[in-house]
Amino acid sequence: MKRIAFAALAASTVLFAGNALAQQPDRSQIQIKTTDLGNKTYMLEGAGGNITIAVGTDGLIMVDTQFADLSDRIKAAIKAISPLPVKYTILTHFHGDHTGGVANFQKDGVVGLAQDNIRLRLLGGTTNGTTGNKTAPVSGDAIPKETYFGGTKEIVVGGRKAVLTHYYNAHTDGDTGVYFPDANVIATGDIMNNNHRYQQVDFFNGGDIRGMIRATNDWLRIANDQTKVVVGHGPLASKAKVAEYNEMVKKAREIVEKLYREGKSEDEVVAMDPLKELNATWAADANQARNYVKQVYNSFKRS
Repeated sequence: MKRIAFAALAASTVLFAGNALAQQPDRSQIQIKTTDLGNKTYMLEGAGGNITIAVGTDGLIMVDTQFADLSDRIKAAIKAISPLPVKYTILTHFHGDHTGGVANFQKDGVVGLAQDNIRLRLLGGTTNGTTGNKTAPVSGDAIPKETYFGGTKEIVVGGRKAVLTHYYNAHTDGDTGVYFPDANVIATGDIMNNNHRYQQVDFFNGGDIRGMIRATNDWLRIANDQTKVVVGHGPLASKAKVAEYNEMVKKAREIVEKLYREGKSEDEVVAMDPLKELNATWAADANQARNYVKQVYNSFKRS
């Protein structure tokens, strides 16, 4: 497991005033949709990353929190499932559409749980390597109270077991996939989506296409045809959808890595449009197609 260099924390002293002044999107009309996955396990959809809820005999496990301004609606949706308290909220990675509500839950006594690089990214503030957009540092209840450093970690609440796995250098450097074996449910975070679209490789924050392949290989190993897959974005997925996505990321890696190893520059590779066959079905538009080539290319600058 590769930890973020301590020097990166110096960025926490920088103020990102532009984010504070930016107009926030209007989510006042967003409704929370609940899908029963069986065995007292549920998927919540609203705005931002999908949420997973597992109900135990004395409490609940939650995966991801979406945005802060949706917390009251999310809490109401959870109460409609069970009156029991949420004990843990697991954060799959640091992006705000997954971590934005964690402070509102931790103030209620919920324990935020994440791979430790998420804590460091949130404390230090981050920059999007593709757009240059900056996200300000956070503190207090916006930082998960409990972290783990790598490998796997198991938590149990009221008989419900969640198996957390750190997929290092995938979508980011702090990704956690969550498996609920008794419900045959996998929560992937943003390592993959089910919108048949390219998924961002956040290379500026430790992302790497090879980690996305490792993670999806692992899910294909543990899944069967009945497995329900709660992706970061999009409708509920299946093992077949994971396999389809896995084939895409492997193909993208193969094509771009070959050009990188031949010594071609990033600009040269982007100009070649090497993923044009994949773009026909996986790219939302020409801009996403170009950005994805850049993101895959930058994966190989790590080593």
